[in-house]
Amino acid sequence: MVTAVRRGVSRRGVAREFGVQLGTVQRWLARAGDERLDRVDFTARSCRPQRTTRIPLELEDLILEIREMLRAESVLGEYGARAIERELAARVEQGEIGAVPALRTIGRVIERRGALERRRRVRRPAPPPGWYLPAVVARRAELDSFDVIEELRLKGGPVFDVLTGVSVQGGIEAAWPGLHVTARTTIDALAGHWRAHGLPGYAQFDNDTRFAGVHGYADRLGHVVRFCLAQGVVPVFAPVRESGFQNAIESFNARWKAKVWRRFFFPTLDDVVASSDRYVAASRARLAARIEAAPSRRPIADGPPPPASTIVYLRRTDGDGATRLLGQAIEVDPGWPHRLVRVEVDFGERCIRCFALRRRAPDEQPLLSELPLTGRVGRTR
Repeated sequence: MVTAVRRGVSRRGVAREFGVQLGTVQRWLARAGDERLDRVDFTARSCRPQRTTRIPLELEDLILEIREMLRAESVLGEYGARAIERELAARVEQGEIGAVPALRTIGRVIERRGALERRRRVRRPAPPPGWYLPAVVARRAELDSFDVIEELRLKGGPVFDVLTGVSVQGGIEAAWPGLHVTARTTIDALAGHWRAHGLPGYAQFDNDTRFAGVHGYADRLGHVVRFCLAQGVVPVFAPVRESGFQNAIESFNARWKAKVWRRFFFPTLDDVVASSDRYVAASRARLAARIEAAPSRRPIADGPPPPASTIVYLRRTDGDGATRLLGQAIEVDPGWPHRLVRVEVDFGERCIRCFALRRRAPDEQPLLSELPLTGRVGRTR
């Protein structure tokens, strides 16, 4: 840039040629001056101030002493930066010190010297995917998560839904656009998906009645739940109004809407299906290495799978340490109020086991209580 300007090219022309601001050209010209270019230091310079002004250490110590004195003796109970400033101003009038630092300087001294009572928020790392299921987080089993994108409308056409799915460890994505997602269409989609990719250890859903069945009656299992159990897959139901447990499927829903639905114009539902299938196929090809490294899935072709006998419910207890599932109240633990729990309903052993869950300590999941399973749920007729 400097060479071009010295050859007679205008500074604006040099800025356009190199794609920089005019101020950048002027700064380098000022750096070069009249020196030969091989003698100019063009190395980057830090924007940090070369010299900082800090009050004497004795004055900082005095600020902290005044703070402790005010904390113990102040009638108003004020010992913040403004109260310290008033006390320093009084000492200036008495001739003890020369000048009063700025209010913001006093605040910085208090913070820098660690005299603040409040602590900064500790941001702990997020727990690993599937942390609430020990077999999944240990990569001994795969977890498929399913959800529904509801009420998408074609221009001049019908309203339709999209059943979506993604595996948490492998990232196998799937989408089934259709007019209405019901329990029957969900079962058909799961059967085809698992026939192509194998059976996972767990299948996670939200608490939609299409997945879980009706909520108003005790001991009722939905058709999707019964299908999963018959295939040897453990159904998992995410907690109500809780964030984080559905992150994988919610993230895929957002990608599908951004990369498929909002990206193109679709005259018919068949066009949506075709575009969605192309996107899903490309996504699986891109994630081939991750899918290959995921926990193994059991092929359906190996014969009739042994049926599963457990349903997992992720819930939050109320103020009394209880929760509700299968249309009935479950007394978990009075010492665990308003906390997350994993409730395993075991039809084989006719019991309900409740485990404590904490995001801060995902590896610690102690057993809180074990209750007998009452009612007709899970019994063969």
